[in-house]
Amino acid sequence: MVVLHVTIQVKPEHVSEFLEVVRHDAEHSEKDEPGCLRFDVIQDRDDPNRFYFYEIYRDEAALEAHRQTPHFKLYAEKSKPWLATPPERRFGKNLIPSDAAWR
Repeated sequence: MVVLHVTIQVKPEHVSEFLEVVRHDAEHSEKDEPGCLRFDVIQDRDDPNRFYFYEIYRDEAALEAHRQTPHFKLYAEKSKPWLATPPERRFGKNLIPSDAAWR
């Protein structure tokens, strides 16, 4: 199981465009990728330009497969100039629920 938490700071003038492409990526990740178990996009309550992604993949191969999909490549290409700072990525270890409890 691969757990990924990403913090994204978007330039204020690009938030609406960012939301369009990230929605497309998140929806297709969960719908089209059997190895993507979860893909949440969260907007910060105090800073509307800050977003958090909470992603869970079955394994490293599923994460790499995600990075090769058309929807991820579109997101990566389109969003890069809209970011105020580089994304901050943190990998975690799943504890609860157990890995076996995931679909």
